[in-house]
Amino acid sequence: MIWDELRDGLAMLDRDGLRRRRRQLASPCGPEAVVDGRTLISFCSNDYLGLANDPALIEAAAATARQWGVGSGASHLVSGHFDVHERLEQRLATFSGFDRALLFSTGYMANLGIVGALLDRGDAVFADKLNHASLIDAAQLAKAQGVTSLRYAHGDVAALERQLAASPARRKLILTDAVFSMDGDVAPLAELYALAERFDAWLVVDDAHGFGVLGERGRGCLSYCGVPNSPRVIYMGTLGKAAGAAGAFVAASADVIEWLISRARTYIFTTGSSPIMAGALLASLDLIEHGDDRRAHLQALIAQLSDGLAGTRWQLLPSPTAIQPIIIGDNHEALRVANALYERRLWVPAIRPPTVPKGTARLRVSLSAAHTPTQVAQLIDTLRGLS
Repeated sequence: MIWDELRDGLAMLDRDGLRRRRRQLASPCGPEAVVDGRTLISFCSNDYLGLANDPALIEAAAATARQWGVGSGASHLVSGHFDVHERLEQRLATFSGFDRALLFSTGYMANLGIVGALLDRGDAVFADKLNHASLIDAAQLAKAQGVTSLRYAHGDVAALERQLAASPARRKLILTDAVFSMDGDVAPLAELYALAERFDAWLVVDDAHGFGVLGERGRGCLSYCGVPNSPRVIYMGTLGKAAGAAGAFVAASADVIEWLISRARTYIFTTGSSPIMAGALLASLDLIEHGDDRRAHLQALIAQLSDGLAGTRWQLLPSPTAIQPIIIGDNHEALRVANALYERRLWVPAIRPPTVPKGTARLRVSLSAAHTPTQVAQLIDTLRGLS
């Protein structure tokens, strides 16, 4: 029977330590989580600035709901684009330094929409091998449309240069994460931009984990790496991480945004995002722009964790971001350590293949400006005790 294959497949996932399981929270997103009746210190979420449960966002969401209701009722192109959506797009464009911005329901949909709209048969996409799944899927979907899809070794600018030079493609697009979500390192964006200029290519940057955290006033990795807001740069930022809410946006030149409005299928054929999120995000942008104290505190916690684990057996990858991966290697060992932390009321997720390459299972520590030095010290002391 066909369902027997599923049962066999689930048994194989268990054997390999790859079965995914959810934990159900009984508390809002924050540095402390109530799970199974126990209060834990959470190092799981991407709420990097501690805004997901901020009173300013809650009040803005409530006020927006009272004025605009809950749902948008239709796609943005039919009747689902409200005044509050338009104000948010204008604010995002000003904040990021681009001509225009366009809201998407998720970062996944934004990435699929960008690549699918800009490339066609005879074109080529060049993608970092460690890109997020949404970027990988965007390249794969483009490949199905007759686009040549090439991958270059992680961060290897020389390899990318060779691929670009050898490509006969009519249009070229370089596709990269800004901060890589499982390693926490930052892409060589200045070098990628120089190649985009040299080979007349688009540069699409997914800044899911840098927006709000890095750069001047949290403007993200383009600011952090000194990349200009060129017409050839297309910037995608997600709004469910440092911004504390949900959704995503694309910022680019006016012509690119107009093209996406007319050609990006993941924008055209989906219901518009809730106006509640737009209202909350307007409040969030104010906190991000004036959030240097939060970012300074976050950087201090990053330094504390790095210094605290120095000299232990734990291999903490170098990262200037809130993502602090500890490489374990074996899937079952990563689960064992994560479970040992959990029993000690510390919630740190074990990340395993296919999310990361085989043999590199890890603990993914996510720090937040809402964490305290005492909480980070507890994590350090417990990891030292487990070593």
